[in-house]
Amino acid sequence: MTKTPGAPIPGNAGPEPPVPCPTPRKRARSGRRRRVLLVALVVFAALLIPVGISLGSALNDPANGSSIGARAAEWFRGHGAESIVNWIENVWYTHHQPPVGGRPPKGEIRVPKHTVTPVALGPLHLPPPQPITPLASPALPGEGQWSVAGRLVEGVPAVYETELRPDPIHTSQVVGIAWLDTTLLDATLYSGSIIPGGGPYSHTAPIQPAAATSLVAAFNAGFLMANANGGYYTDGRTEIPLVNGAASFVIYANGSATVGEWGRDVTMTPDVVSVRQNLDLLVDGGQPVPGLNANDTTRWGFTLGNQVYVWRSGVGVTADGALVYVGGPSLNITSLANVLAAAGCVRAMELDINTDWVNMATYDPPEGQPATPNNATNLLSTMSGGTGRYFQSYWERDFITMSSAYGVAQTLPAPTTTTVPKASARTKTKSTAGG
Repeated sequence: MTKTPGAPIPGNAGPEPPVPCPTPRKRARSGRRRRVLLVALVVFAALLIPVGISLGSALNDPANGSSIGARAAEWFRGHGAESIVNWIENVWYTHHQPPVGGRPPKGEIRVPKHTVTPVALGPLHLPPPQPITPLASPALPGEGQWSVAGRLVEGVPAVYETELRPDPIHTSQVVGIAWLDTTLLDATLYSGSIIPGGGPYSHTAPIQPAAATSLVAAFNAGFLMANANGGYYTDGRTEIPLVNGAASFVIYANGSATVGEWGRDVTMTPDVVSVRQNLDLLVDGGQPVPGLNANDTTRWGFTLGNQVYVWRSGVGVTADGALVYVGGPSLNITSLANVLAAAGCVRAMELDINTDWVNMATYDPPEGQPATPNNATNLLSTMSGGTGRYFQSYWERDFITMSSAYGVAQTLPAPTTTTVPKASARTKTKSTAGG
């Protein structure tokens, strides 16, 4: 083979061409880029550190809910992402609707062990509630039938509870209903640093031992104030301006409480001690309000969109002044109103919603002993937060307690009926404040 002068030897690419060295100017530009990138990374990390600390703290704070998901949602809502969180939750709940048909799990609807009859003796009190006509047919055993709950007040039942299926379609779902005698019970609004914010307050979690000696029941209040479309008044001061026309839970100096439209049914008077407003009335004149629409987020709040079935709660007042609390899963705004009306409310309002915030408990300690989480029972066994959240210093949302109007409450052995033969002869006159 003839070798051509200067040609590369086969199989050998020949010597590599020399790599040109970067000029001093290029080296300077490259160094500046690296420094700028490093500074940017340091600044980004510095910004993320407080964000991570804040988020981590929120995820470990039970005041933000019982679940990690709820805690994360509360943090993002509070940091400018409320619309995104609402959209995600709407998508989730829209695609996770309650099942149609079926029956509740065994034991979800309690069958009363005793007949509910009026108590002849004792202090002034309301007659016991009448059975509720079930909204789903055929009725299940115990559905809409009342049982005594919590400890007695001067020997008289002050709280009755029952369960009900909220509509004729989702027949495997059950909500709880509690009836509370406002002539035997004093209401107190507890306030927190999250709801309504600010403070300090005369009543805030945890429930103190002195208050626990007469505590009979406690339940959640309403929305975050930014979403409540209403105001807040307590301890003789207006924390957030009250709104005419808003649904209002009002507590008076004598301990009685009622629900009404502010400016029409209830107004500021010298004996008003607390007002908690939340959206508009759901029930008025004993009926769901005209034009009630589950999709109307302008009147009923935009949390979770209201067109979906979620955990919801509400409170209302009957014609004779009793309070009625409703809480449970698989409720939209219209089914909640229907249950409140079926339970005898002449006026009613929505309280808080979502799994982590709907909670009611009654307390039944041994006679003369204080209420504690260990002697409490939730209205529904599936309620989040257990029976102890209102006894915890971390709880920073508002809630309502119902306590014996006569001091230390009594617990007596269950009779064959709810008539207690040895009731106290002590009497106390209380206003039902617009029942």
